[in-house]
Amino acid sequence: MAANNHKHDPNVLHPHISPTSMYLKVAAALFGLTILTVVAHQFHHQLGAFASLVAFGIAAVKATLVLLYFMHLKDDNNMNRAIFASGFFFLIVLLLFSVVDIATRVTEVSPL
Repeated sequence: MAANNHKHDPNVLHPHISPTSMYLKVAAALFGLTILTVVAHQFHHQLGAFASLVAFGIAAVKATLVLLYFMHLKDDNNMNRAIFASGFFFLIVLLLFSVVDIATRVTEVSPL
């Protein structure tokens, strides 16, 4: 009888049951993206300055798949999504400050 009382209780954890085929598809996509990363590295001279953007883009897609499916954010509430997104937002802010710092440095000429 007590087990029926927390059917709608938001504080009770409910397992997210996902089919094995979904996990296999996501794992196959991650393996494919890893191979794509290796192939993209073979063309890093041709890509030039875009090589790092391609690598970061592939890594972002892989991280999104892991977060959504293996960490179950796809089935979770919006608060947890916002917490993860805020972490990535502050990571981008940190990277932007680093880029601005490096780009605005004045080269010093040694008098020696």
